[in-house]
Amino acid sequence: MAPQTRRGPSFPKIVIERDSDTEDSSEEDEEDFDVEVQKLAGEAADEEQAEEKDEASTSTKRKREPITISLKRVCKVCKQSGHEAGFRGATYIDCPMKPCFLCKLPGHTTMTCPHRVATEFGVSPAPLKTSHNSLKYLFDRQLRCHVPKMKPAFVIPNKVNCAVIRYHSRRVTCLEFHPTKNNILISGDKKGQLGVWDYEKVHERIVYGNIHSCILNNMKFNPFNDGTVYGASSDGTVSSTDLETGISSSLVNLNPAGWQGPSNWKMLYGLDLNSEKGILLAADNFGLLYMIDARSNNVTGKPILIHKKRSKVTGLHCHPRQPDLLLSCGNDHFARIWDIRRLEDGSSIYNLQHKRVVNSAYFSPQSGSKILTTSQDNRIRVWDSIFGDLDTPSREIVHSHDFNRHLTPFRAEWDPKDISESLVVVGRYISENFNGVALHPIDFIDITNGQLVAEVMDPNIMTITPVNKLHPRDDVLASGSSRSIFIWKPQENAELEPREDVSRIIICGKAEKSRKGKLDDDSGDDDMFDSKKISKTKKIHVKSKVHGGKRKC
Repeated sequence: MAPQTRRGPSFPKIVIERDSDTEDSSEEDEEDFDVEVQKLAGEAADEEQAEEKDEASTSTKRKREPITISLKRVCKVCKQSGHEAGFRGATYIDCPMKPCFLCKLPGHTTMTCPHRVATEFGVSPAPLKTSHNSLKYLFDRQLRCHVPKMKPAFVIPNKVNCAVIRYHSRRVTCLEFHPTKNNILISGDKKGQLGVWDYEKVHERIVYGNIHSCILNNMKFNPFNDGTVYGASSDGTVSSTDLETGISSSLVNLNPAGWQGPSNWKMLYGLDLNSEKGILLAADNFGLLYMIDARSNNVTGKPILIHKKRSKVTGLHCHPRQPDLLLSCGNDHFARIWDIRRLEDGSSIYNLQHKRVVNSAYFSPQSGSKILTTSQDNRIRVWDSIFGDLDTPSREIVHSHDFNRHLTPFRAEWDPKDISESLVVVGRYISENFNGVALHPIDFIDITNGQLVAEVMDPNIMTITPVNKLHPRDDVLASGSSRSIFIWKPQENAELEPREDVSRIIICGKAEKSRKGKLDDDSGDDDMFDSKKISKTKKIHVKSKVHGGKRKC
């Protein structure tokens, strides 16, 4: 199918009349300049005077002639005329001269991309290297018993149950559920604040603003004390915060001398905990890994280079059953597997190569035998067995999560309750046209075949939802969109839509003070749920689509 371009009426011609005063003044300036050049160059005065007379005669003739400018349509992407790129209503039309934004292949646009409806893209399952070895014996003996042979039915949280609008002062960057209290959700934002919310009681919430001075990138609970949470921030510190009192202590400070320029400022991104040894692992934007004793809160040993020098380590994840195995990912286009018992520069067990930056990499939550990565090249990659051939992924799933900036990176995350280790959740970047409204759904994908199980959305959520976390025990989804947090729960009957209780939707910030006119936004991020949209007489309509085979990206 030929690429679609935006066609519209021809642009009018603009006629600009010359200003005689301006014309005369410009001529006088030119004459003075010519006289100075004449003196410096030493040319003949007669020839110059003759040329000035000719120019003056021609300029007087054209003094009152109008200038005609014809405007042409020029694409902002490729700077060529004849087409335009951008939104037409709720549908985005990209430049036909550039490769497809979704699959990164030339010859078509995003609107005609075959991967918008394809069930899967990619590679045949990777076979095991050998049929009889010690690794396969370890897998069969210790890990395969945790993988069920039957796949249970998926339960999809598809309806907004409660929400806090403008909960944070800046966009949400990370979410974590409490390990023992099912109704407690903690969140971090771009400003470094830490929020604690009881979403069953809805109104019980608090935000600690004195934890970090910059982006809170990752959080982990202390396995020995579930009232304490660790945080890694772009201010170069690892904090330990008491959720009851909000008192925080700094375990690591990589910038003790303060700001010394972007080339020296160290920021911490990846964070995870080895529960067996009580070691807290953190990684920075220079490719270095730091190990902290969680019991004594002291750094042990020297930092170790685990990725390319001066490249950002975007994520860390310890194996759920063998915590000595560490999975890292970074801006050097690699995800790497390590053994922390013999951790040193260049000692990685395996390097999983990608085409662009790797936003996240996770072991599967039950057995840890699979690997799931999210890359900026609009690909979700899956390795079915860490003991198989890791040179090529078992599957590559095309999904829209390539963005420019000013947005939290998309991360495809496992459903920790799914014993079949096949369901993942991830937000979508490219908007879709739903009844004339541009929405960014949250996708549930079956990674065994690449099919889109469900896409959940709410017409009131107009912004992108890059941060999503599934509850480890309940059928609950928490999502962070801009400064707001939403709790999704399953809706048994999609046809019956009971009236939403407005008390379960909290509007924070300036909306609490004034509900008249347009609300101001000091965060620099997109907002949704205007104060006029939520009232006692209007209910929230939730849309959810469940797909049996076809998939949209």
